[in-house]
Amino acid sequence: MKQTLIILAAILTLAACKSTDKKVIPPGQMTKEDMAKAANDSANFTSIEWIDSSTRSLGKLKKDETIEVSFRFKNSGDKNLVIEKVTAQCGCTIPEQPTQAYGPGEEGVIKAKFNGSGSGIISKQVYVTANTKPAKDHTLTFTGEIIENK
Repeated sequence: MKQTLIILAAILTLAACKSTDKKVIPPGQMTKEDMAKAANDSANFTSIEWIDSSTRSLGKLKKDETIEVSFRFKNSGDKNLVIEKVTAQCGCTIPEQPTQAYGPGEEGVIKAKFNGSGSGIISKQVYVTANTKPAKDHTLTFTGEIIENK
């Protein structure tokens, strides 16, 4: 009888562990489906830190000259970071969408190319949606002054 109780307790313990353990997928092995699930499941939310700041002053820019701006980030949470979507305020700025997940402590870069259009002082925004708490949406801003070519 005592042996049966011990076996039964062991089976219940193993069953309880299996039901509460969630499979942690290494970031490099996450499929698009895994990333979509992580992005929308609040149990998988993490946090992001903008390393150099979420704003950037580019100074004087030559009109119609393409410039690339980068915003470095770090996954400062304990779950995989998934960048769901990266968009820009207007068509003059084309952001790059990261295609991988970032594990806890890993760093990455959001890049965008600005075509140099406009005149005078400019302020452009890049919008990042990620599986982060408390907010899923982040605004990155870069500014500069367009100088006419001579």
